[in-house]
Amino acid sequence: MLTELSNDLANAVAAAAPSVVQVVGRRRPASGIVYNNDVALTMMSAIGREDGLQVRGGDGHAVGAELLGWDPATGLAVLRAPGLNGTPPIGVSTAPVRVGHIGIALGRSWSNAVTASAGVVAVIGGPLQTGPRRTIDHVLRTTAPMHDGFAGGAFLDAAGGLIGVITVRAIRGLGVIIPASIAWSAAASVIEHGRTRRGYLGVAGQSVSLPEHQRGGIGRKRGMLIFVVTPGSPASNAGMLVGDVLLALDGTPFESPEELLDLLMMTVAGRSARLQVLRGSTLIELNVSVGERPAS
Repeated sequence: MLTELSNDLANAVAAAAPSVVQVVGRRRPASGIVYNNDVALTMMSAIGREDGLQVRGGDGHAVGAELLGWDPATGLAVLRAPGLNGTPPIGVSTAPVRVGHIGIALGRSWSNAVTASAGVVAVIGGPLQTGPRRTIDHVLRTTAPMHDGFAGGAFLDAAGGLIGVITVRAIRGLGVIIPASIAWSAAASVIEHGRTRRGYLGVAGQSVSLPEHQRGGIGRKRGMLIFVVTPGSPASNAGMLVGDVLLALDGTPFESPEELLDLLMMTVAGRSARLQVLRGSTLIELNVSVGERPAS
């Protein structure tokens, strides 16, 4: 019986492996899943860039890829890679997923070799908050060990059908999986509406502690100190100065560049926004026309 189970799992991996690819960006190689014809899905945080992307199939042949867009809530990135035409899309499982079911994590290693691990579906639940005003309604968590390069890979049922997409997240040692239904819906939305236009201000800064006498009467202990304002950028046009401390965007507070980027991901390029700024010890507001973040 164990031999049969072992062979069944190996057969499931072999059947799905051609549809799992390697994605190369600025960071270490990640995995991806062939969604249809020349389109693959991966995790945006795993690739870390928007230009110079490559997708490598199981035969080792690499093709250039274009980022069509990405879904800020799930973090899924949609890539178009015309050279994938002969690679089969992965098959999605139609069986209901239950806690205790065996699951197989499938990805590509740094050398592009097929890599797999097995575990069980440990938790089914949600929602999971992924950032300010961003949640995934439903997630799975698994005991399957997650190795380097698994992010963006496939989480399969015992028959080789796709249950979901592997993320870079872990909660209490359990890998987090985006269900296939949510991943497919996010991919379809990105493809339908075109490239995601990410908000852009044109500043650089760092988190800074504010002395009590410089808190502008609002009690904020930290903010984002601006040390670069790009000439001609939306921030420059709005009157922002080096030395200003940014506190909030449209009423949502933040204190670090990472938190500002999270907010800008949810801010549509081209619309007006309010920036709460501490200039010296004076609290002011600037109206800015949010730009579109450059691709590189």
